[in-house]
Amino acid sequence: MADLGSHDAVVVGAGPNGLAAAIVLARAGRSVTVVEAAETIGGGSRSAALTLPGFVHDVCSTVHALVLASPFLRDLPLSEHGLELVHPEIPLAHPLDDGTAVLMRRGVAETGASIGGADARSYRRLMGPLTRSADGLMSELLGPLRPPRHPIAMARFGLVGLRSAEALGRSRFSQVRGRALLGGVAAHSMLRLDQVPSGAVALVLMMAGHEVGWPFARGGSQRVVDALAAYLRSLGGEVVANHRVTTVDELDGARAVVFDVTPRQVLALAGHRLPGRYCRALGRFRYGPGVFKLDWALSGPIPWRAADAGRAGTVHLGGTFEEVAAAEAEVTSGRVPQHPYVLLTQPTPTDPSRAPVGQHVGWAYCHVPPGCTEDMTERIEDQVERFAPGFRDLILARSTMAPAQMEVYNANYVGGDINGGLQDLRQLFTRPVARPVPYTTPDPRLFLCSSSTPPGGGVHGMGGYFAAQAVLRRLARSGG
Repeated sequence: MADLGSHDAVVVGAGPNGLAAAIVLARAGRSVTVVEAAETIGGGSRSAALTLPGFVHDVCSTVHALVLASPFLRDLPLSEHGLELVHPEIPLAHPLDDGTAVLMRRGVAETGASIGGADARSYRRLMGPLTRSADGLMSELLGPLRPPRHPIAMARFGLVGLRSAEALGRSRFSQVRGRALLGGVAAHSMLRLDQVPSGAVALVLMMAGHEVGWPFARGGSQRVVDALAAYLRSLGGEVVANHRVTTVDELDGARAVVFDVTPRQVLALAGHRLPGRYCRALGRFRYGPGVFKLDWALSGPIPWRAADAGRAGTVHLGGTFEEVAAAEAEVTSGRVPQHPYVLLTQPTPTDPSRAPVGQHVGWAYCHVPPGCTEDMTERIEDQVERFAPGFRDLILARSTMAPAQMEVYNANYVGGDINGGLQDLRQLFTRPVARPVPYTTPDPRLFLCSSSTPPGGGVHGMGGYFAAQAVLRRLARSGG
């Protein structure tokens, strides 16, 4: 095993951000090792055989728009290291009770046509300018607060984005279909839909869908982190799995330590090295709702009443905007929704390698209060049956993961929170603590890079990228 004390940097945690940080450091000529407590690297981007032999399931992240939108990851030679991203014919469908589905297609105009009526024009006017500025906007939004390099585009985004999804939908759409599509995407924020920045979250994800798509990784999300690790090794970096760091004192020989963990773990590992005031600030960090997740091995494709939904990679289940908003409001109030908003993906029509011939996998979760112990299986499957009658007849096997099991799988998922902390307006850019450079700590050797730092959750690697830049600046100032 590598000598962890003989490196310029040691990264604790081999998730996408930790690996991204290590790649930046290795490309700068620094010696770096990533250590991971689990037997399998990947953090929130792992795959496993959760149900039956021959079925590959993504344990958490499965749709990778942000891999392509990330200003850092998109330029890495990951295809040379085994990563292939494959696109469903339709990125997203949102079924309704009338037997139709609103479709977010790659084209803005085509999506507007699916919305229909006067709201089609409203959608084009909303998303057209944003999508044309997507490249610059993503480079601004996927990072910490800093002077904008695209001030005009950011000002235009702020005019529409700095409001709640409820306010945005009310101002832009007069009919059910446009509002439903917006509400389903905004619910990715895990916030109330009358809360800022739920509208901005929806705009960013829809903008990414139009600009780069909502693809899957062929063979499973594990391929994303495996490609990152392979590229890191090609640069001379090392990755050590199944090695749990219990205290930062074990790493005293490293010139820098970068934590791809949340504030709770930082306090456990390094609290004795940090000032009391900073530790108290970390202790006030707020985590968000949890998730209850199901994975299915299926004997056939999901029988959607809206046939177009079968061609979509992602399907949002919850009905109208008002129904989705009510479910999310219940969760954020600490109550378990009877009719939850369900985020479902069906990768096998696009990537048949994940299941035996003719069979399929399904992946879905709903939001629940942190640490919720209630079994949501029936409620999730009721929502699928609502829009795909006969779905239960296809289930060969299922895997369930409640919030506590999600946290066992990944200690960063505190209470089942897969975003690494609440992403409301107050904590979105000041996570985990309000500092000029949020990736630094009062100890000049210790840095943070997890999704508890800007820009938050998702497989984009930008927390790692910015943390590594801070490490390089610190090492340069200290003499080499």
